[in-house]
Formats: sequence, C-alpha cells, structure tokens
Amino acid sequence: MSESIINQPHNETAILLENISIRYRLPSESIRTFKEYMIRKVQGRIKHNSFLALNKINLEIKQGEIFGILGRNGAGKSTLLKVISKVLIPTEGRVLTRGYLSPLLQLGAGFHTELTGIENIFLNGTLLGRSQNEIKEKLDEIIAFAEIGNFIEAPLRTYSSGMQARLGFAVASAWQPDILILDEVLAVGDLAFQEKCFERMAVFRNSGATVLMVSHSIDRLRSMCQRAMWLEHGEIQKIGAADDVCDTYSAALQN
Repeated sequence: MSESIINQPHNETAILLENISIRYRLPSESIRTFKEYMIRKVQGRIKHNSFLALNKINLEIKQGEIFGILGRNGAGKSTLLKVISKVLIPTEGRVLTRGYLSPLLQLGAGFHTELTGIENIFLNGTLLGRSQNEIKEKLDEIIAFAEIGNFIEAPLRTYSSGMQARLGFAVASAWQPDILILDEVLAVGDLAFQEKCFERMAVFRNSGATVLMVSHSIDRLRSMCQRAMWLEHGEIQKIGAADDVCDTYSAALQN
C-alpha cells in the first residue's frame, strides 16, 4: 500500500516504511516449454517456492537527509527503491511519501531508444508529470547540464551508458523534487560529471529536499550521507550514522 503523507508544515518525515515485505512465488522445478507449463497449470501440478525479496522493512527518512543504502548484489536494494517509487506494490506493509518524488532507477528508464535526446527529454518529463510548457522552460538548462553536445539531436541508441546517465539525471533533477531517488545510475558517468551531480544533490539537501541513493561505493556514501542502511537478503542489518554503517559493512565484506 502506498500513500502520500499529509502536507503539514511540522511534519518532517519524507519517507516512512512500515513492515514492508515483498514475496515472490517461484516454480520449484524447471518447465522447458510454454505448452508444458499450461498443461501443468490446468492440471494443478505446478509447485512453487516462496521467496522473500524484502522482509519486514521499517524505515523513517527525514526531510533534508541524504540517505544511503548499502548491500551486496541481490540484497534487495533496487527492489526497495522500486517500492518507495511506487513501481512495485508491497505484498505486506505500508509506504508513505511526502511531496513530489523523482526516481532515477536504471539507465534508459523512461526513455525510447529510437527517439532523439530532445524528444526523450519531453517523453521523460511527461512521465514525471510535467507539462509541455514546463519542459520547454527547462529545456536549455537540461541540455546544458547533460553536456552531451550535438548528440542531443541523435537517437538514444547511439548514446554510451555514460551519456544516458547524464541525460537521465539532468531530466530527473531539472525540477527540484521533494524526494530524489538514485539507484547506482551515476556509477557509469565520469568523475567530473559525478561531482557535478553530487553538488546539485547538496543544493537540494540545503533546500530541504531528501535524497535516497544506492551505491556500491562505500567512500561515496560515507562522504555524501548523514545516515545509511545495510541491507542483506532482504533484511535490515544496520541503520545509523553513515560512518558507523559503512565501517560495519566494510568489516563484513572482509570476513
């Protein structure tokens, strides 16, 4: 269940997760063809195992925080961000968010490979709930921030992963969101552009916006985030000051 927190001046909570669980049903045996699958389904002979991608996640993130999430591949980090972004509906629990939310969950999300950069700006901006006039007002600023030159007139399929990340972040952050969600997408960009993005995130934070980010870079989370969370096998291992969580996670990786 996903809701928006009532917009009250004294309400400092940006994101609230209450007992969030995501459970998938996976076939317990290999079925090679669709025909075999349908026959077994009709006969009621398909057996499933239950897989918990997230298990009773409770988390509160305040306005103005830059909050980091650490964890190995498959820990449930991306699944959690999709739940908060309302892309996935949790099997159990409740998600509450406050204000305008702008997610950048993966490269190419909200883009079309055959459209040009400019056309994709309008497409992605529309998906973010912006009107054509609002997008036109920000168009030059988005193009300048992305720094992809004449490629802005070329189809997205000609872009490198770094160029896609540049354009994606430029659109997602063009209008200051109340909550900005980033899932490791900046890892493919060059260091200079990453610094430019983190500077914009700092401006957002100083203006009261909340940034939620996943990164495999412990040093980056340590330097950017006030608090962090370590997620493992869909369960919270630790929440606290970013330095403490990063130290604990680093020690676990070495063992």
